[in-house]
Amino acid sequence: MNKKAIIKDVQTLSCSNSWRNYYFLKIETECGIVGWSEFDQNFGSPGVEAAINQLVHRLIGQDAMLHEFIHADLRNVTRPGSGGVVGQALGAIENALLDIKAKKLDVPCYQLLGGKIRDRVRVYWSHCVSYRARVDHFTPPIHDIKGVEQIARDARDWGYTGLKTNIFQYDEQDRISNWAPGFGRQFDPGRSVEKSVRKNLKRHLEVMREHAGPDMDILVDLNFNARTEGYLEIVRELNDLDLFWIELDMLDPKGLAMIRQHSKNPIASLETLIGLQQFLPYLENRSVDVAIVDTPWNGVWQSMKIAAACDAYETNVACHNFYGHLCTMMNAHFCAAVPNLRIMEIDIDRIPWDEKIFTHVPEIVDGYLTIPDRPGWGTEPIEEALRDYPPVQQGFLHTALPKLN
Repeated sequence: MNKKAIIKDVQTLSCSNSWRNYYFLKIETECGIVGWSEFDQNFGSPGVEAAINQLVHRLIGQDAMLHEFIHADLRNVTRPGSGGVVGQALGAIENALLDIKAKKLDVPCYQLLGGKIRDRVRVYWSHCVSYRARVDHFTPPIHDIKGVEQIARDARDWGYTGLKTNIFQYDEQDRISNWAPGFGRQFDPGRSVEKSVRKNLKRHLEVMREHAGPDMDILVDLNFNARTEGYLEIVRELNDLDLFWIELDMLDPKGLAMIRQHSKNPIASLETLIGLQQFLPYLENRSVDVAIVDTPWNGVWQSMKIAAACDAYETNVACHNFYGHLCTMMNAHFCAAVPNLRIMEIDIDRIPWDEKIFTHVPEIVDGYLTIPDRPGWGTEPIEEALRDYPPVQQGFLHTALPKLN
């Protein structure tokens, strides 16, 4: 039996996800096996596709089974610009190679990672309120506190045991708006957190607690929307709430450790880091209770190394997953095999055509995702269906330009 899977072609494809795009990498081999991965260049990462295309010539003629060799070669030639967009390109390539290798061996990808240690993974409903409040394609839309109350009840009634929301503000008529200066929604490079922001966030979480019920685990994501001072003010404001975790992003390990010391709720972070070296200062400074790993960005094989380092520091991991169904499956295999798993993120509100563009969709029962046993990642995009939903110019990078008065 020929154990080689020589790469003969590499393509990137994309389609609309209404307010942003899905992006896919397709690697074909001479033996007929096709490997797929999903990547993203909406989330502050323009140019991942261009970086991949610059590296294609180093893939053609290589044996896809030797994914660690290929990753090492690509890291060598991109070392001066490692991390960022380049790191995400390497992650996308690695994930497609893993899909090829698993299909060649006729096994699920989790077998390449040491085998599964769980058959199902607990998931939490991410962007609860957020999508329905911001994007027309997600229904029913949420405009005021009544919609917040209803979606909290939905999460409970549909069997989910955890939900995550973001920072929302309420006006005098109880209409809501998302507060996100870290992403350019409200132009405030100082990212100052005034008392009204803190009070409204606390009210928002209390409303969700009241209607989701006492047994629901509630998570809140502060993103990049403050600096150390503002995060400290927020965690103090929320200290009397029973939260599963407070999630936030910052690039100062010691500052994050200080915030953790002042929070009575667990702190989760690190979803924007790429490579084990970037994670180590946060582990050494005991900056987080839970380390969030973006496996599409890092590559699942490299993410297992990151998770092993977290395990050495007695730290659990979770995965960053707000993409399409292929990313969910990639994350599911990581979650199936990693020992120190806390929980898995997933978006429950989906666009109408999500089920049309993938061969298989995640199976979720009573708030748990069942790990698929199909070869490879267990799903792939349907090329013909992608063409029905051409890419759009939307998302974080295409919002209105700020103007000074």
